[in-house]
Amino acid sequence: MVYLREITEGDLKVINKHRSDKELITSLVTPFRYINNETDDKWFQSYQNNRNNNIRCVICTKESDEVVGVAYLLNIDWITKSAEFGIFIGELNYRGKGIGKKATIEMLQHGFNDMNLNRIQIRVLENNIPAINLYNKMGFKEEGLLREAIFKNNEYHNLIIMSILKQEFKY
Repeated sequence: MVYLREITEGDLKVINKHRSDKELITSLVTPFRYINNETDDKWFQSYQNNRNNNIRCVICTKESDEVVGVAYLLNIDWITKSAEFGIFIGELNYRGKGIGKKATIEMLQHGFNDMNLNRIQIRVLENNIPAINLYNKMGFKEEGLLREAIFKNNEYHNLIIMSILKQEFKY
């Protein structure tokens, strides 16, 4: 179905195309922004310089090696063994097909088993019910609510903080 691999400079055009999809960005924590090639190049170089604390992967199809989304472990804290998880499926025709679940499992396995992390958290928009349902199925627990923490589409939105511990991960 899919596999993860670290992003390369060659993936930036596809990732930028996904980030330019206003419908997709509406369901994510990040605000919509137009991003030019120079900004992407600087973002990629910053990632390359900070790989010790961030893992950025693209989600690729096994059949065609097409990049269909991203999965990240960010702000890794090696003392507390914790990180923040982020994911999106950028290609519309691949959404709702179990790819997000598979990529989430792979990234959590990598974080817990390969990187020896103990806690992984995610922030999700309160109205992103499909994502919340997926994270609940994976074993994430709701920890709190950040009221009106994000401004999108001319209104404020609540964020739910969820986390999973290594001992709770069953995949």
